[in-house]
Amino acid sequence: MVYAPVLATLGYVLSVDRQSVLMVHRNARPTDHAYGKYNGLGGKMEPGEDLATCMAREIAEEAGITVESMRFRGTLSWPGFGSNGESWFGFVFVIDAWSGEPYSSNPEGDLEWVRIDRLLAGELPMWDGDRLWLPMVFDDDPRPFHGMEPYDGLKVVEGGWSYTRV
Repeated sequence: MVYAPVLATLGYVLSVDRQSVLMVHRNARPTDHAYGKYNGLGGKMEPGEDLATCMAREIAEEAGITVESMRFRGTLSWPGFGSNGESWFGFVFVIDAWSGEPYSSNPEGDLEWVRIDRLLAGELPMWDGDRLWLPMVFDDDPRPFHGMEPYDGLKVVEGGWSYTRV
């Protein structure tokens, strides 16, 4: 079987004081498979885009700001994650510098500045699997991580999470 995932970017925009991150609270559409959850910003790559261009475009579309600096943090393979069981492969970034005034909401929901310590403590509703790899997004280790997190429906497969860091 050929692994042909949807390619996507996922970004975490840091506040000026670097203590908070801009998240979308997916509360706009009750039919959304992520309804009620908090997510970073991002989405599918378009034909002809490189990763940085995709990430910057998604941040501009979803938050209304311009990316000035970003750091690549890692990759995530999500077999079976999509609402129709499709697989996704994500490239994760931290957006260190940006300009403009962030939107207060977008078509997916409200945009909120969330303290990183609250995010890492699991105080917000989010995908269960996010708690497994989010600490690596915000730690001081310069090595990117590469994770595999299989899903069955909307749940992480028990014991399926694995990663390397090189």
